[in-house]
Amino acid sequence: MRGFDTGHTTLLRASGAMRVPPQPLPPLAETAPAREEGRLYVIDGVRLLAALLVAVHHYAGTDRLDQPGNPVWGRPVSEIMPTVFHFSTYGWIGVEIFFVISGFVICMSCWGRTPRQFFVSRVIRLYPAYWFAIVFTTAVVVALPGVWERLRMRDILLNLTMLQSGSASPHVDGVYWTLWTELRFYLLFLVVVAMGLTYRRVVVFCCVWGTAAMLAPISELRLMILIVNPVAAWFFIAGLVLYLMYRFGQDLLLWGMLTMSWLMAQVELGRRIESVEHVSGWRGSALIYTAFLLFMVAVALGYTDRVRWKWLDTAGALTYPLYLTHYLAGTVMINRLRDTMDPRLLVAVVTVVFLVLSLLVHRCVERPAARLVKRGLDTSFARLRNAPRG
Repeated sequence: MRGFDTGHTTLLRASGAMRVPPQPLPPLAETAPAREEGRLYVIDGVRLLAALLVAVHHYAGTDRLDQPGNPVWGRPVSEIMPTVFHFSTYGWIGVEIFFVISGFVICMSCWGRTPRQFFVSRVIRLYPAYWFAIVFTTAVVVALPGVWERLRMRDILLNLTMLQSGSASPHVDGVYWTLWTELRFYLLFLVVVAMGLTYRRVVVFCCVWGTAAMLAPISELRLMILIVNPVAAWFFIAGLVLYLMYRFGQDLLLWGMLTMSWLMAQVELGRRIESVEHVSGWRGSALIYTAFLLFMVAVALGYTDRVRWKWLDTAGALTYPLYLTHYLAGTVMINRLRDTMDPRLLVAVVTVVFLVLSLLVHRCVERPAARLVKRGLDTSFARLRNAPRG
C-alpha cells in the first residue's frame, strides 16, 4: 500500500490532477551544517603580531616621540632611527586589527552559550591581567618619575573598575581606552547572546548596528554616539561577518556587508590619522588594513585551517598582558637606557622584556586568578538562581 500510494501520488502530480504548492527553500545558512570548529591557531598569531605593531609604534613611531625634547628619547625619533620611525608610524593599525579579531572571536566563543557564561568568560579574561597591569604600571611611574605623571589615588582606584572613561577620568595607561570600546561592544552583543545566536540574528544585529553607526555622528545625540560607538563599530562588524562566513559559508549578502564595513573603515582610518596620529598617511594605512582583511577572508574561507602550530596558542596568550603593560613602563625603560645601546637594539630588547613579562603574567596571574574568579562567580550565580523568591 505504501508503495502504491507513492506511485499513485506521483502519477497525479504528473498529470496535473493534483497540484502541490511549491515549497520555499529554507535559507542556506540556517540549514547547512556548521563547520566543525577547533582552535584557530592562526588567529592567535595575528593577535600577537597586532600587539607587537602597537608596541613598536608606541616605542618609535608616535607624533609625541617625534617632538624635540620629548621625555622618552630626548629628541625627535625620526632623527635617531628614520627607517624604523617610518614603518612604526603605521603600527597603530594594530588596534583596529584587534577590533576585527574581537568581533570574530567573541561571536565564535559565544555561540551556544548563555548570557551568564558570556559574562563570566569576559570577566575572567579581562580583569586579572588588567588589575596586575594597573598595579605594575603605577609602581613603575612612582619608582621612576620624570617621563609620566602619577595619577591621583582616587583615579587609580577608579581605574580598577575599567569604567573610568564613563566617568571622564584619566587612564593609568593611555592604551586602556580600547577596553572601554570593547566593553560597549560586549554590552551590545549581549542582547543577541540573550536571544540565542543564529545566523539570521547576527546578520540583523550587524545591519541595525551599522545603520545606527552611520546615523549617530550626524545626529549629535551624545547617548546614541556613546552606545553605538561609530568609531569602532565597522571593525567589529567586519569580524562578526567574517565569522559567519567561517561558520556557514560565504554568500552575496555577507560579501556586501563586509565590503560596506571596509568602505566605512576607510573613513575612520582617515579620521584617526587626522585627529590623533598625524604621522602616517591614509594610503599606507588603507593598504595595511586591506591586506589584513584579505588575510582574514582567507581564514574565514578555511585556507588556513591546516596551520596548527601549538606555539601559536602561547603567542595568543601573551597578547593581552603585552598590550596592557608595554606602554608607560616600556617608555620609562627606554628613557633610562637610551644612552646605553643602539636605539634599534633598545626597542628590540624592551619588546622582548615585555614579552617575557607577559608570559609570566599569563602563567602566574591570569591562570590562577581566572580559576578563583570563575569558581566564585559560578557559586554566586548558583546562589542567585536558587535564592527564595519574595
